[in-house]
Amino acid sequence: MAEQDEFRTQTGMFSARAGHIHVLRGLLPFVWLEERPDLKLRVVLAFAALIVSKIVTVAVPLAYKGAVDWLTGSATGAQAVQLSPLSLAAVPAMLIIAYGAGRLMMVAFAQIRDVLFIKVGQNAVRALANRTFQQLHRLSLRFHLERRTGGLSRVIDRGIKAVELIIRMAILNSIPTIIEVGLIAAMVSYYFGWEFVVIIAVTLVLYIWFTFKASEWRLEIRRDWNAADTEANSKAVDSLLNYETVKYFGNEALELRRFDASMEKYEEAAVKTFYSLGVLNSGQALIFVTGLTVCMYLAAQGVVAGTLTLGDFVMVNALLIQLNQPLNLMGMVYREIKQGLVDLETMFALLDKKPEILDAPDAKPLKVTRGHLEFRNVSFAYDAERPILKDVSFDVPAGKMVAIVGPSGAGKSTISRILFRFYDVSDGEVLIDGQDIRDVTQASLRAAIGMVPQDTVLFNDTIAYNIQYGDPDASWAQVRKAAELAQIHDFIMDLPEQYETMVGERGLKLSGGEKQRVAIARTILKAPPILMLDEATSALDSYTEKEIQESLERVARDRTTLVIAHRLSTVVHADNIIVLEKGRILEQGTHASLLEQGGLYAGMWERQRQADEAREILASALDDEAGLIPEKPVSTRRTEPVK
Repeated sequence: MAEQDEFRTQTGMFSARAGHIHVLRGLLPFVWLEERPDLKLRVVLAFAALIVSKIVTVAVPLAYKGAVDWLTGSATGAQAVQLSPLSLAAVPAMLIIAYGAGRLMMVAFAQIRDVLFIKVGQNAVRALANRTFQQLHRLSLRFHLERRTGGLSRVIDRGIKAVELIIRMAILNSIPTIIEVGLIAAMVSYYFGWEFVVIIAVTLVLYIWFTFKASEWRLEIRRDWNAADTEANSKAVDSLLNYETVKYFGNEALELRRFDASMEKYEEAAVKTFYSLGVLNSGQALIFVTGLTVCMYLAAQGVVAGTLTLGDFVMVNALLIQLNQPLNLMGMVYREIKQGLVDLETMFALLDKKPEILDAPDAKPLKVTRGHLEFRNVSFAYDAERPILKDVSFDVPAGKMVAIVGPSGAGKSTISRILFRFYDVSDGEVLIDGQDIRDVTQASLRAAIGMVPQDTVLFNDTIAYNIQYGDPDASWAQVRKAAELAQIHDFIMDLPEQYETMVGERGLKLSGGEKQRVAIARTILKAPPILMLDEATSALDSYTEKEIQESLERVARDRTTLVIAHRLSTVVHADNIIVLEKGRILEQGTHASLLEQGGLYAGMWERQRQADEAREILASALDDEAGLIPEKPVSTRRTEPVK
């Protein structure tokens, strides 16, 4: 168990388990929906069908007993005198028909129950899946940075599969099984006496005790199996997501060894699981067969003594065999519910997890009148021992462009995460038109800000879908206009399927520059009053960068724009440039004034200028050698079809 908890901690799971009663209570609202009277009616009818099925099940052995008694001549003299020879021949036939009809009704009503309840169970699965999906989007960025996708998806997958099973087993089988056991016990007491009831009761108690004890033992094995399964799936997904990195370093053998180590744990846990199942089934069979044998022995003595008929002997056997089915079902119900609860407990812990960032109880929609952005004495740390921003204050006037530059690790990207309220500041406040972003709804805040990130990740869908994601209600003409402004329309039209071209998982079928331009088009389509550019042209070549920069400047016109930049050439026209170092503002001013100061910014500018000159000299030398000096810069825009 310690290894499993450690694994869950490493994978961003939850070592704390939700209580089983809490989980079952949490499932009930998904079954008995107040707003769905049609589903409530289905639950009631399913219960009725199942109870009828159980009554018929218990009554069937009576018809069996009657047929045997008539066929063996055990009918009483009074009965024989009152019936004609024709009726005497018809009675066993009628009893046999009743027996067959009863067996058929058992199956029919069980099927009616399942048909009625299937919609209830599947609706519960859908509702819980939707709630889990919604919860994942509510949880904070910190949670998603710490989790492992493969392990999380496996836990959710197992949990959702367990929902329908638990609902069906707990609601439609547990109570009717208890009713059936009670009916059988009553019939045995009436027809055979208290000795048989005592034997059945002892058998029942021992059977349930052993089942519960063995199932608890198996649950620990099941948890280990689940942990091994989750670990193996996590490593497989992680390796496949980093396919190119594996190939770059030729570490296929290493990945196989890591995966095989996880599968070895899975193999051991699986063997233990099936071994324990064999022990459980064997023990259950031993207890039941012992009780059955004792009852049959007593019944046989009763037949020999003349106190019981041969039909009674057959009926007690049929009743006890009939009892074996609910007993087996009870063991399976307990086993499946407990195992399902193990699968569900982590997912319910996920559902119970409180988002780190919540709207204030009295939060109101953000009202953007001018788009004035202000960071006032902002301090922030991901953890207390690692401060990132220290008393940062700056102003972005409405309609102006402010750039933030500085060395890696200075806190530039953290500012964008704070602005989107992925994290709340430790001290200070962030204001938009005088409104603290903690006092407005997150939805309205993020609707007012457009973002072009440094690392663009696209949905595995068409180019059109990814652009239209900025405004799902946008028209085709608006999508095309946004693509033209982002300088990607011509590239798209050169593709065989044009805007319907699939971009692949995470957009991997497009180059970095193409993905970046799709992201820019998406943000253009959103048309936000505040624009955030986080290294927006970092993946582009110099020639394309100039084209995109012109587009961004047009888009940013009359919008409040905050730019996080590594390449200083992209922000020389900013109204104000803020230089961050170790989480503090070291310098700020226009490009010209910062160069005059001769400080950190001037040094960064000189180093980048020298690096650019060195690259140009190298490129020129290579072109001279190949005799391929172009008359003007050539765009690296791809024209070949997307693979």
